[in-house]
Amino acid sequence: MEIFHLKQSSTTYPSSLQKYLGRHAPAVITSLGNLDILNHKKLAFFCSVKCPGQLILKAYDLSQSLKQAEVTVIGGFHSPIERECLTILLRGSQPVLVCPARSIKEMRIKKEFERPLEQGRLLVLSPFNETQRRNTVEAATERNRFVAALADTIFVAHASPNSKMEKFCHEVLKLGKPLYTFESDANKFLINIGAKPLSTKNLDFLR
Repeated sequence: MEIFHLKQSSTTYPSSLQKYLGRHAPAVITSLGNLDILNHKKLAFFCSVKCPGQLILKAYDLSQSLKQAEVTVIGGFHSPIERECLTILLRGSQPVLVCPARSIKEMRIKKEFERPLEQGRLLVLSPFNETQRRNTVEAATERNRFVAALADTIFVAHASPNSKMEKFCHEVLKLGKPLYTFESDANKFLINIGAKPLSTKNLDFLR
């Protein structure tokens, strides 16, 4: 499939990037897949690399619920839990946006991406130019801010204390974006700083 380049002057360039990132908004973003998905209401999904077992199971259950409710989900899907949840989401029929922390030029398209791309329900987006060919900690941080700016609502399954994900949650709250997490003793500090406990029984607010 053809890779498209969206400049800030393009009518298809997401206005939310300039609104929330300001001068740090990427001058050009590259895309592969159905650009119409950008117009959907989007839930961003994040999880720290280290995650308590009880929350891992809740994350899998939530992914199944999001799939069944056909909620459009966006993320980098880099941590182990994020990748497993992406696998679940790709088995559904709802749109998904994947944002790698690298350029998508010459990036190998995963086999599990092929059918969703053909069906027009997958969009791969990157704020990086072709010189960024591998994932780095810095690129992942920039990518996460990019995802948060595009999303309408952010969900963090777990952020390890004193981690980069915890710092990111503070940034999300400063943006004024709705931030949700699982109600759990392991996430008390997230709830204390302003994250709302999520009920998987009612996902209507995500639509």
